[in-house]
Amino acid sequence: MSERVCCVCQVPLTGEGRTIGKRCYCTEHYAKVVRGRDHFWHSGWILVTALIVFILLVVGVDTFARPALEGGLLLAVGIALALVPALIWLLFFYLQDRLEPEPKRYVIGVFILAALLAAAVGVPVVNDLFRVSDWLYESAVIQLVGGILVVGFSQEFLKYAAVRYTLFGSQEFDERIDGVIYGTAAGLGYATMLNIQYVMSNAGVDLSVGVIRIVVTALAQASFSGIVGYFLAQDKFEGKPVWWMPAGVTLAAVLNGLFVFLRDLASVRGLQFNPWNGLILATLVALAILGVLFWLMRRANKASLAQA
Repeated sequence: MSERVCCVCQVPLTGEGRTIGKRCYCTEHYAKVVRGRDHFWHSGWILVTALIVFILLVVGVDTFARPALEGGLLLAVGIALALVPALIWLLFFYLQDRLEPEPKRYVIGVFILAALLAAAVGVPVVNDLFRVSDWLYESAVIQLVGGILVVGFSQEFLKYAAVRYTLFGSQEFDERIDGVIYGTAAGLGYATMLNIQYVMSNAGVDLSVGVIRIVVTALAQASFSGIVGYFLAQDKFEGKPVWWMPAGVTLAAVLNGLFVFLRDLASVRGLQFNPWNGLILATLVALAILGVLFWLMRRANKASLAQA
C-alpha cells in the first residue's frame, strides 16, 4: 500500500488525515485550503471602483484642462496610463496582503511572465500568424467565431500556462483562492502588455478614449483569467478529471471572444463610437464574474468542511 502524503507539502500523513476529492492533506494545509479570504473579495470590488474613478479623473482633466500632448510626450503619457490599472491592483493587493500574507515575488513574477508571453507569443500569433485584422471583421459570425477560436484561446491558454507551468506545484499555491489571485495577476500582466502595444501602435492615444480602452482591457483580461485560476485551484486541491482544465480554458476563451463581440456591438453605432458602453459592459462582467467566483469558492469550502 503506497504511503499517504500531503499533496501540498509531501509530508507523510499519520492517522486518518484529511481528503478533498482525490487529494490528501496534512492538518495545516487542509485548514488553508478550506479557509475563506473575504479580504481579497472586498479588495476586488474596491479595485473595480478605483478603476472607474481613475477613468473619471483622466476624462475630467482631458475635458476641462485640454492638455496639449503630442509626439513623444503623448506616447509617454499613453504608456503611463497603460500601467496604472496594474499599479492600482498591486496597491490593493498589498493592502489586503497585510492581513492575508501572499509571497509578493510570486505574484509579480506571474504578472511579468504573462506580459512577456503576450509580447513574445500572444500578439505575434494573433497579429502576424493568423493576421486577424485582415479577416476578423468581415461578418458578425466570423468575428464571434474567430474571436473565440483564435484570440480567446490564444490569450487564455497563455495566461493558464503562466500559472500552470510555474507555481501550480509550489507549496506557495496552498489555498483555493491562490488560483484566482495568481490567475488575476496573469490576466493583468497580459492586459498591460496589450495596452502598451495598443498605445505604441497608435503613437499615443486620445486621453479620454484611450483610458477607457485601457481599463476595459484590464477588467476583461483579469476577469477571464480569474476563471482559469478557479479551475486550476479546483484541479490542484480536488483532483479533477482530465477534461476539467480544457473545459476551464474553453469557458474563459468563449467568454473572452463573446465579450469582445458584444463590446464592439455596444460601442459602435453606424459611424459613431461610444466607448462608455464598452466600459459599462466590462464593469458588469467583472463584477458578475467576481461574484460567481466568490460564491463557488465559498460553496467548495463549505462542502469540504461538511465532508470533514
